[in-house]
Amino acid sequence: MINMFSRFTSALLFAVCSFLAVSVNAALPVELDGKELPSLAPMLENVTPAVVNIATEGRVKQRQSPLFSDPFFRHFFKIPDQPIERKTSSLGSGVIVDSKRGLVLTNNHVIANAIQITITMRDGRQLEAEIVGADPKTDIALLKIPSENLTALKTTDSNNLRVGDFVVAIGNPFGLGQTVTSGIISALSRSGLGIEEYEDFIQTDASINPGNSGGALVNLRGELVGINTAIFSQSGASHGIGFAIPINLALRIAEQILETGEVKRGFLGVSIQDISPSLAEAFGLDKKNGALVNKVLKDSPADKAGMQAGDVVISIDGKKIRNANDVRNRIGLLPVGKKIKFKLLRDG
Repeated sequence: MINMFSRFTSALLFAVCSFLAVSVNAALPVELDGKELPSLAPMLENVTPAVVNIATEGRVKQRQSPLFSDPFFRHFFKIPDQPIERKTSSLGSGVIVDSKRGLVLTNNHVIANAIQITITMRDGRQLEAEIVGADPKTDIALLKIPSENLTALKTTDSNNLRVGDFVVAIGNPFGLGQTVTSGIISALSRSGLGIEEYEDFIQTDASINPGNSGGALVNLRGELVGINTAIFSQSGASHGIGFAIPINLALRIAEQILETGEVKRGFLGVSIQDISPSLAEAFGLDKKNGALVNKVLKDSPADKAGMQAGDVVISIDGKKIRNANDVRNRIGLLPVGKKIKFKLLRDG
């Protein structure tokens, strides 16, 4: 019995020592052949303080039959009074883009109908936020918080992104707290998804889940390239198809909100339609890419530039046009007064 106990004690001591050795080694930089292995940790240490969790409380009106609003009907059938509003709450994420002014970018759907917005910082501080402005058509909102001890995230030109670039998504999925996922850029300029009225999404396979909305999509240098917005999923969870608003677009919207309190969109003055297979054959197009101009409004920007009914829009500012929705998105996302170049097919 004593020998068995001694062997058990020795085995237990060996296991504890092994565990401690493993724990100590895990805390040290992982090395291979004397060289430290790559890690995202150093970059994330600089980035995560600029990504915040957002909790909101709000009220929305409840739909009810007009009969329930009739005092006589309610009295006759002895229907008790019911509140015409109900409380709502939501969780999401945001990104500090200006530490001096305390400006936070997020999605409009995160703060829609909110009457109270509480932002939780990476260090645990909780701050009350106010809405500077929002643009539901692109799902961008700008918040303001007290500008003390804040860290802003550096932005970069999202026009330079390429399919295959590594990216990291940071946010607050399912209210769990700050979470980091990684992946690549799967596609660029995604539109026609029906998620927002105006779309020009970055697609990524970095996991984005409910609660990630408004969070940061960053490159390996820790620069902000997009605002995480939506997922493509039938179950409500990530299936490796997530979408982010390019930071160039988000900042343009934010600048307009700061300057004028609203967003004004470009107007071209044309009626357009998709290119069907029969139209592609009639115009001699190899593919049914492009958009057909049906009508040009008199004295509109398109009319003054010389655009005509029957023209086929091939590209705008060097970017190929796939369909009529592409034209609508490109124009609607441009600021008023912006000059652009069209490539048109006319009379062959």
